[in-house]
Amino acid sequence: MEHGFGCNVDYGQIVKTYSVTDLTGTTAGKYSPAEVVKTEKTIVTGMPDVTRICTSHVEKQNHTLRMHCRRLTRLTNAFSKKLDSFKAAVALNFCYYNFCKTHRALK
Repeated sequence: MEHGFGCNVDYGQIVKTYSVTDLTGTTAGKYSPAEVVKTEKTIVTGMPDVTRICTSHVEKQNHTLRMHCRRLTRLTNAFSKKLDSFKAAVALNFCYYNFCKTHRALK
């Protein structure tokens, strides 16, 4: 964080611990989310508001990336054989998302 943004950034981290309920590998259990047992919020640098440390933003970005770039979706045949091709596909998706796609303004 300091290398990318300097020392004037507020940064916190949340670590979630999930329960392991189904080890048999049934189809229903394989795709169901596990139950969150414990969360730990830690201040890494600066003075972030601990009540606002969450994973919502990164989970939304990951979901958007998976929906736009089918290479990251499970059980798909759209995969890259070479790492350079995979990196190019992800970079192209971020370029489209940040510079071409129109976003709704926050109210």
